[in-house]
Amino acid sequence: MRTDVRNCRPWRITAKTTASRLLAVALALAAGGAQAGMYRWVDGNGRVQYSDTPPTTFQTSGGVEMSKQGNVVRRTQSEAERRAEAERVAEQKRVAKIQQRQAQLDRALMSTYTSEAEIDLARDRALEHHKLAIKGARIRAETVERNLAELRARIAGIEKAGRPVGPGLKDQLAQAGRESADLAHTVDSNEEAMTKVREKYAADKARFRELTGQP
Repeated sequence: MRTDVRNCRPWRITAKTTASRLLAVALALAAGGAQAGMYRWVDGNGRVQYSDTPPTTFQTSGGVEMSKQGNVVRRTQSEAERRAEAERVAEQKRVAKIQQRQAQLDRALMSTYTSEAEIDLARDRALEHHKLAIKGARIRAETVERNLAELRARIAGIEKAGRPVGPGLKDQLAQAGRESADLAHTVDSNEEAMTKVREKYAADKARFRELTGQP
């Protein structure tokens, strides 16, 4: 039997290449078969379901993809789980923002004051501005009230005499009334501001004690 030496080597190369490709395909199929498993999810009635194919709601209802050995390969969250996760992350960010803000306030507090006496001094300076505003408004209010009383008396005398009250006098009365109301508002708003100032510096003192470890 004769062998064609010239064609022998190419044939061997072709056979070897084909065999390698078939082996690669077989290994790929075997690997795919080994990885193929089951899907587990909860249906709309709350029952746990299993299938070798995922349901159409797998991406929205959530579930678990498992290997044949029962190991979890992939997990998908339901819409409710994704919402809960988003809320949890948002809450974490909110808390972190509050903590960051508090840390900034603490640094500012400790860099501004070295004792509680300094905090009291700063409070008194802040209150003084409002005290002066209230004092000035009350002094002016006394003058305005006297003017109002005089205007009302004049108008009453004119009306008693049966004469018409002139528009100028009415305008003066209206203007004095508006000024009296504005002055009362000035007093009230500054008193409210003083309350807030006291609350702020009281909170600063309490926080200062916490940061410095004072009882």
